[in-house]
Amino acid sequence: MIFEHKGILWLLTVIPLMVVVYILRQRRKRKLLAQFAQGAMLPRLQPDASWRRPVTKLALLCLGVGFLIVALANPQMGSTLAEGEQRGIDMAVCIDVSNSMLAQDMKPSRMEKCKQTVRNLISQLKGDRVSLVVFAGRAYIEMPLTNDYGSTKMFLDQIGTDLISEQGTAIGDAIGKGMATLGYGEDGDESQPKWEPNKSRAIVILSDGENHEDDAVDAAQKAAEQGIMVCTIGIGSTAGSQIPIIGRNGQISDWRRDNEGNIVTTRLNEDMLREIAKAGNGIYANADKGNAAIDDLVKQLSKLDSQKFGAAQFSTFKSQYQYPLAAGLLLIFLEVFIFERKNPRININKLIRRKNNA
Repeated sequence: MIFEHKGILWLLTVIPLMVVVYILRQRRKRKLLAQFAQGAMLPRLQPDASWRRPVTKLALLCLGVGFLIVALANPQMGSTLAEGEQRGIDMAVCIDVSNSMLAQDMKPSRMEKCKQTVRNLISQLKGDRVSLVVFAGRAYIEMPLTNDYGSTKMFLDQIGTDLISEQGTAIGDAIGKGMATLGYGEDGDESQPKWEPNKSRAIVILSDGENHEDDAVDAAQKAAEQGIMVCTIGIGSTAGSQIPIIGRNGQISDWRRDNEGNIVTTRLNEDMLREIAKAGNGIYANADKGNAAIDDLVKQLSKLDSQKFGAAQFSTFKSQYQYPLAAGLLLIFLEVFIFERKNPRININKLIRRKNNA
């Protein structure tokens, strides 16, 4: 089972908080009652009091809230295959995995913000094929073109700064690998169709723009000459941030330093990313704008011509949110109709005595 919106599951932490609040309220209630009578007298003063009913109500409420949160996260299980004609564009998504992506000027880090941005982009695609390229000092193809967005997200989850040991930011090499996933340079392979420049291909680069390895602008211009639109998304802040070294305990143990021992500060190079996008006939967007950045990018990509990919099979996960939703609503419904005190009108012992007397 997988969840479409995993972040929502953090709301489950509200359940232990509800239990803690209940315990504190009960303690305060007992202290207040102790001011009026001794413990032995309390049952006589409160003949209808029940300790089981409040506990039962709390349990039902906690379970109900838990099921509703799980429903909001949209649990998915199994998959269905559908076959039909596919039209769209081919897009290579190039993700910077250099150490500078560990900087935390975007919360929780540039790397996580980058992956979140890609997820948002994928959620707006309809029929387009996507490939994944990762790059640092060199670039590598992480996933070839596919229309299986579920698999794309699984590959995306595995991406991290530990994928490539050779450090740097080779954006030009990433553009080259992105072009390769789109079919360029594969003419010598008989299994690949002959390359024909068209306006149905794009490369999207997500990086802080600190290019140190090659001529990224020249690579973007070369891609544009082949009909490939190159767009860039800036990850980070122009103010800059230090690069943490994460220890085994998950905490920051130190900061990245240069050869002279000075702490390195990494900054978003928007000028470089704008130059790359301009050379590639695309646009630059800042991930800090959130959904607005994705909307701008999707609007730009919509200018490309869609192409027919032929018959294709689509794999989609089946949403199962309706089951926890129904369970949650039922439990909360039951909780509402359970009173904290015993109802003297509904007492089974009284009913039995009345029947026997009759």
